[in-house]
Amino acid sequence: MLGFEISERTVLRWMRKAPKDPEPVKRWTAFSQNHREAIAAMDFFTVPTLTFGVLYCFFVNAHDRRRILHCNVTRYPTGAWVSQQLREAFPYDSAPRFLIHDREHTFDGEVLETVASLEITAVRIAVRSPWQNGIAERFVENCRRDLLNHVIVLDERHLKRLMNEYLEADV
Repeated sequence: MLGFEISERTVLRWMRKAPKDPEPVKRWTAFSQNHREAIAAMDFFTVPTLTFGVLYCFFVNAHDRRRILHCNVTRYPTGAWVSQQLREAFPYDSAPRFLIHDREHTFDGEVLETVASLEITAVRIAVRSPWQNGIAERFVENCRRDLLNHVIVLDERHLKRLMNEYLEADV
C-alpha cells in the first residue's frame, strides 16, 4: 500500500518474531506505567579494555526520572559485590518497592537475599525480553554511543572516572 517492494520471505521472518499473544505485553506495560515511581532496575554491561580484558559496569537506575542512582565497575562481579552495591545504592530506607533485573546468574542467591532484606520485591524479566527492562537498556545504548564508542578504556580506575564524568554531565 505504501509502494515498497517486500519479499514474502521478509514478511514471514517478521511474522515469526511478532508476539503471538499481546496480553503479556499489555500487562507489563500497565505495571510499568502504574508503578513508575516505585521501580528501580539494575543491570550489567561489559566494556573491553586496551589490554583485551573485560570490565563489568553495574548500575541501578530509577524509573521515575530515569536517573542513575548508583554506578560502579569491577573486573570480577560476584553476588557479594552486587549486594554491597545495592546497600550503597539504597541507604537509609530509600529503597524502591520493586527492583527489575534480568536473569544474570550473579543476581541469584545472596543478591536476592539482600533485596529481600531491603524490603524490595525483585521482579525478574522474562527470557530474551530486554524490552521489559527498557530504561536500563536505553542507558546502556546511550552510554555506548555517547562515551564508550569514542574512548579506549585503559583500566578499572579509568572507566570509573569516565562513567562519573558522564553521569555528572548528564545531570
